[in-house]
Amino acid sequence: MAQASGTQRDKLIRGGVVADGSGADPAPADVLVRGDRIAAVDRPGAIPPGDSETIDAGGLVVTPGFVDVHSHADNAALLPEDDTDKILQGITTEVVGNCGFSLAPTSAETVTELTTFVQRVFPPVEFGWRTWAEFTAISDSFGYVTNYAPLVGHGTLRIAALGMDDVTPDAEGLAAMGALLDEALENGAFGLSSGLVYPPAVYSHTEEIVELARRLGPTRLYATHMRGEGDSLLSSIAETVRIGTEAGCPAHISHLKWTGRHNWGNMPTALAAIHAGASDGLQITKDVYPYTAGSTMLTALLPPPFLAGGDEAVLGRLGSEEQLRQLAVMMEHGLPGWDSHQRAAGWDGVLITTTGSHRYEGSTIGELARALDEPPLDVLVRVLREERLRARMVLFAMHEDDVRAALADADTMIGTDGLPPGSGGKPHPRVFGTFPRVLGEYVRAQEVLPLGEAVRRMTSLPARVFRIPERGLVRPGQVADLVAFDPQTVDHPCDYRDPVHPPLGIGWVMQAGERVVDGTTYLGPRRGRRLTPAD
Repeated sequence: MAQASGTQRDKLIRGGVVADGSGADPAPADVLVRGDRIAAVDRPGAIPPGDSETIDAGGLVVTPGFVDVHSHADNAALLPEDDTDKILQGITTEVVGNCGFSLAPTSAETVTELTTFVQRVFPPVEFGWRTWAEFTAISDSFGYVTNYAPLVGHGTLRIAALGMDDVTPDAEGLAAMGALLDEALENGAFGLSSGLVYPPAVYSHTEEIVELARRLGPTRLYATHMRGEGDSLLSSIAETVRIGTEAGCPAHISHLKWTGRHNWGNMPTALAAIHAGASDGLQITKDVYPYTAGSTMLTALLPPPFLAGGDEAVLGRLGSEEQLRQLAVMMEHGLPGWDSHQRAAGWDGVLITTTGSHRYEGSTIGELARALDEPPLDVLVRVLREERLRARMVLFAMHEDDVRAALADADTMIGTDGLPPGSGGKPHPRVFGTFPRVLGEYVRAQEVLPLGEAVRRMTSLPARVFRIPERGLVRPGQVADLVAFDPQTVDHPCDYRDPVHPPLGIGWVMQAGERVVDGTTYLGPRRGRRLTPAD
């Protein structure tokens, strides 16, 4: 729900070109903001200024605030410093809790397992809550820089009910997960996410996901980091279609990609499979980020058998000569159904970005192997052991043609897939510039999308699909979350070894009628809020 308007002075945004989020071509228009709402949108000069504050938007495109449909900033509210990486690029709403990772719920019996697991990708988190309602109440008390639309993670549910082990839930275990999911949905979760390449979700069967997704009903959404994004991409799409169809819920594919050199150029085949699912009556959508490199925890290079159990179990295997011999065989020959990230990217395509000690950051595994005169697999094991699994990476495994094809496809949304803030290092540049890069590189430079359509993908489309209330259009009655940018300069430098730079060309950002960004300066205070799904 929107904040009360109070006694804010009206604001008249004049001289700009409005891309209203509908997909229509941008057109000159003035916008009147009264309190926290858009009061009027009309042709230039048609709205009487009265005693309103005038904001000159000359040379700028004014749009709804951008919606990042794939974020991992679940912890941002808990940080003492403001996480401004998203708001500075025009993002006013983030969908968090993706890839099966949410910070709630948990249980007294397994909270230690969740704590150690999330530290592979999150900075240290003190779990002073158990239920979803308790966690959101604590987050709400700190406040949000952006609006949050949270999903509950299947992996988190599984840890709470079953721990990190490679097990199949019995009826009691499945009921326990279902009860935790119900509590989250009753207290404002927008849907269920899964990360079927990560432990412990990698050990789940399709039937388990279907049973949980049935609790979503026809409106709450199932979003998935699918079981494979390389050789098993098509079977993974088929599994997603099956889950959505059998559960009777909308399905959403997170960060669609096709990795591995031998798969490059095949994105149209994947898109056809998604369209086939939609033609059978399933609401199925997807998001992408505008880069040929992805990013995740470094442990994702290890095969599933190596990841069962908690951190100590994994570290124990990494310290066993016999287990390491088995690991070498698995890494060289692969396993059925496992899409190896290392085989897709090669050792020189694995860039270490952030570690607990900040050693090794900015070097690839291949570079470190040559510098240390060690085999690359030994270097991987060294880093994981020394950092106690707290390490992230960037993976160069995709092709530009496939990125363009996915971006151009109907109803593709945009997500940063930005990993949790607060750990420093050299994060993927998508954290700082995903949305400006789409506008600069794929709208202005490559003309993959027209500007009005690109804005729709960033605003009203995700608002509709994820049921984000009262946002996504520049229309009277909508909450005045707005961004203004220079279409001639908006962009972000894509430098994986020097990524921490603000975007270019963002003029200002407004939340609920108040300006919160001026150029590259965050004005604060935290004006975001946790949203609940639209009726």
